[in-house]
Formats: sequence, structure tokens, C-alpha cells
Amino acid sequence: MTIEIAKIRSDFQILDQIVNDEPLVYLDSAATTQKPRQVLDAIRAYYEHDNANVHRGVHTLAERATADYEASRDKVRAFINASSRKEVLFTRGTTTALNWVAKFAEQILQPEDEIVISIMEHHSNIIPWQQAAAKTGAVLKFVYLKDGELDMADLRDKVTNQTKFVSITHVSNVLGVINPVKEIAQIVHEHGAIMVVDGAQSTPHMTVDVQDLDCDFFALSGHKMAGPTGIGVLYGKEALLNQMNPIVFGGEMIDFVYEQSATWKELPWKFEAGTPNIAGSIGLGAAVDYLTEIGLDNIHQHEQDLLNYVMPKLREIEGLTIYGPEDNQRRGGVIAFNLDGLHPHDVATALDMEGVAVRAGHHCAQPLIDYLGLPATARASFYIYNTFADCDKLVEAIKLTKAFFGV
Repeated sequence: MTIEIAKIRSDFQILDQIVNDEPLVYLDSAATTQKPRQVLDAIRAYYEHDNANVHRGVHTLAERATADYEASRDKVRAFINASSRKEVLFTRGTTTALNWVAKFAEQILQPEDEIVISIMEHHSNIIPWQQAAAKTGAVLKFVYLKDGELDMADLRDKVTNQTKFVSITHVSNVLGVINPVKEIAQIVHEHGAIMVVDGAQSTPHMTVDVQDLDCDFFALSGHKMAGPTGIGVLYGKEALLNQMNPIVFGGEMIDFVYEQSATWKELPWKFEAGTPNIAGSIGLGAAVDYLTEIGLDNIHQHEQDLLNYVMPKLREIEGLTIYGPEDNQRRGGVIAFNLDGLHPHDVATALDMEGVAVRAGHHCAQPLIDYLGLPATARASFYIYNTFADCDKLVEAIKLTKAFFGV
């Protein structure tokens, strides 16, 4: 099935604007996606018609707000195929979710235990594990790359019976590579360890089934998947979440409070202290509805079509280097690249003058950029609203940049 790109683009009013005297071509969706009117309308409707705190009131507005908030949890559960709504915790985003898991690791880890991550991880999947290792005496080990992809032989060597946690990105936000997390989970579980997946860059772009992947934890962000900022989800297997201590304490997450002690609510609410991001959760639910209607398999195929169209054109540009796997089927809609003789920031600035929005820098992945021996890269990333014309504009803008700088 081909997605109706014109209809989809009409839902994203922000795309219909002029930037530096050029029509906007937004190619920075790996940083954050744009939001369709259906998501904006859902947030506006909550504030204009149902604004009240959740779980606490018996009046009509409170009951409506609570119903919509919890309905979003059910939508996310179905979206990622969690076995129970108890396994879906609302967080601020992937960073918060991964920090929570690393805090749980601190409950378990002993000196000389091992944590295994990859060199391609986002900082949010590195620093929490550095902190957990420092606090517990555990050893943090890195898996490296082969031909722009995760070196599975290295991973098999690094995961041992001393390993307690393995945390790997599903899709790299720099290389675009789709990691075989189901296969990795099997290896991890053979050694009795816990498998954590950073799903920030996969959940918006392809079908995710956490039960099929058999991961123990899975983190995602709403703003990467056409939802609002400040909302995300931590999925965890119920048995592990029951072992996990709350991270934030206060109202809403308690069952009973005494002078010297307190008891916690059942899952998932024991992790959701205080007034939650109600509007964000409702907006996330609307985003799930929107993506579900289009179909995640259709979204993935659309991005594959864009990659298959633009990659040969990019590879024809002299002096342009693309990072990540050669096989487009093994990557998501992320293209990190450099132009010989130009700093990526200069490339991104020049592209912006042509109306093309890309990212430049280390992409919150400094260890990877250092491993590749680079100062930074430029990055173009695609989503449901991008077109072949956007691809052509990217190629044209890069060629104009080369001509302008004489490289």
C-alpha cells in the first residue's frame, strides 16, 4: 500500500512555509518530528474542554481527563504489543526511561558484574550506565562496529555469564542501522542477563512488538513519533517492574502514607508520582492513532522508497561520504554524511539557506563520532511527510553548497 503523501502533508501546517526565501524541506525528524493537526487538536481539546487533574477527582471533568489519560496508555500498549497495561509507564521521554532502568540496575549490580552497550549509543544510553557502573563497581563494556553495523561476533564475545544488563539502540540515530535486537535478546537471555532497548528511533518508523522482540525493557519518546515533547514511555516486563523501586516519590504513587513509612500503588501508577503530563499523554495517544491509521509497515516502506531513490544520487556526488550500512534495507531513514573540505556546521548552514533543514554535530553520540575519527557529521532524516521532491532538493542543495565553497 502506498501512503497518501499529499493528504499526510496537509495535516502538517508547519511544512507549508518559506525559509530563507525557499520552501521548507524538513529533514531533521530524527531530532524531532513535526506534529499533525490531529495531535494538536487533541491537546487543545483537553485544555479547552477537559482540563482537570487525573485519578483524584469525582467530578465530570476529572473523570473525563482520567479516562482520556488512561486510554492513551491502552493505545500505547496495543501499539507496541505489551502484554498488559501495567507494563506501560509514562515518562518524560526515552532519556528518563533509560535513567529509570539504570537506577534499577543499581539495585542489582555487584562489583565486577558487567554492563554491555554499543559504541553507537546515544548519550542517554551511555551516561546512565556509566553512573550505574561507577556507583556499584560494575564493569562497562562496549561492542564495536563492522562495516558500519554492530559487530555481532564482538557482541557474542562481550556478553558473558558476568553480564547483568545489555542496553542497545534499536535504530542508530547516526548510522541509521537497524540492529537485530531480537537476536541480541536471545543471546542476552542465554546468559541470564536483562535486555534493554532504546526504541526512540525505531518506534516511529516500523512495527514494534516487544513480546516478539522479547526485550525486558523498551524506551520510546512521543516527540519522535509525531507526538508532543515531554512525554515518553518505559515498557518493562511486569515481573521486573514489580522488583523495581520507584524513582520519584510523592502524591499519586502512594497507597497509604504513615508518619514514618508509606506503601506504593500497584503498577503502573507506583512510578507516576505527582501530576503527570496529562496533555502530553493525550497527545501521544492521538499520535498513536494517527500512525496506526497510516500503518507502520506503510511508513517503513515509504522511508525505504525514499532511501532507494536518494542514496544513488547522493553517492554520485564527488567528495560526499555516507556513514552506516551499504544495504538500505538494513537502515532506517537516517543519512549521516560529510563533504570533503567542509565542516558539517558549514554544510548545514548552507543547506538551510536553500530551505533544507538538517542536523549537524555529534548528534548526542560523541563516543561514536570519536570512534569514526570525525569532528562531526551532517545528518538528513526522513519521515512520513517527506517526498521524492524533498530528496531532489537535498541533492541539489548539496551540489550548490559544493559550488559555493569551491570544493
